[in-house]
Amino acid sequence: MRIRFTASKAEAAVKAFAALTARYGQADARSAEVIVALGGDGFMLQTLHAAHGRRLPVYGMNCGTIGFLMNAYAEDGLIERLRAAEETVINPLAMRAQNAKGRVTEALAINEVSLLRQGPQAAKLRVSIDGRVRMDELVCDGALVATPAGSTAYNYSAHGPILPIGSDVLALTAMSAFRPRRWRGALLPRTALVRFDVIEAEKRPVMADADSRSSVRDVVSVEVRSEDSVRHRLLFDPGHGLEERLIGEQFV
Repeated sequence: MRIRFTASKAEAAVKAFAALTARYGQADARSAEVIVALGGDGFMLQTLHAAHGRRLPVYGMNCGTIGFLMNAYAEDGLIERLRAAEETVINPLAMRAQNAKGRVTEALAINEVSLLRQGPQAAKLRVSIDGRVRMDELVCDGALVATPAGSTAYNYSAHGPILPIGSDVLALTAMSAFRPRRWRGALLPRTALVRFDVIEAEKRPVMADADSRSSVRDVVSVEVRSEDSVRHRLLFDPGHGLEERLIGEQFV
């Protein structure tokens, strides 16, 4: 099996990279059949974003802290583990953000697209779904739209719901909502087009962010939708896939 190893800059990942490439070799980018990512969840997201154009499956081994998207690290038996691995396909979100100067930025997010207040005052957002205004004014520290794969990340920290892998829904979650005070968010069809319009954008500036890697400051509007044309392929050891992990997270 032709394996392409990639590693984060963490010391544990660098050491693992040296050991694994010495043992299994290092395929070049063109001939590789699979990518093995060594690091944590953040590095896995980077690897998936970098690899989506090549359509290669990615098998992660945890050399970081949490490793929700990763398999356990072990040097022995890697070929056998890769052959037995189960594949999960996930679709990212597409973000289209326009700033106060009219510049449009587009980016993909595997976990979530988030809007955050830039200054000391709370953000004021108008929320529309498929062209229909659903909330005239959401006063909050921010809001996000999360995929099922990303529902245990930032979304869960903001008290959003955990979504089963394969479910055709997205989570819309507010962060520290002030008005409506008890609003906890919504579950939306995966086909929904979510639009945020920033109210009083000069007085209450807002930034938009896709997976903490593509940030846009001073946004006036942000549109978010599922990008079904992009398919990320993740590999997991049998019995330890995303579906099992998402269920397990709800019982700890």
